[in-house]
Amino acid sequence: MRGDPMMPVETPRKLPTSSDTTADVEALLNPAEADGTFRDTAECKGGGTLLGLLLLSSPTPRPKKG
Repeated sequence: MRGDPMMPVETPRKLPTSSDTTADVEALLNPAEADGTFRDTAECKGGGTLLGLLLLSSPTPRPKKG
């Protein structure tokens, strides 16, 4: 059954070299710093206080039915 289109074709595999593996391990051990937004502590404290006050405040009165 040579030439059957359903049979997988063997492809040569390349084994990783020592330098490839070493570079991968080094990258995992020393990750680059993540790019992000860093906020001031006082700014976060003020936002948290405002959110807490909004959550603790009483709800707006609703008109009574009937």
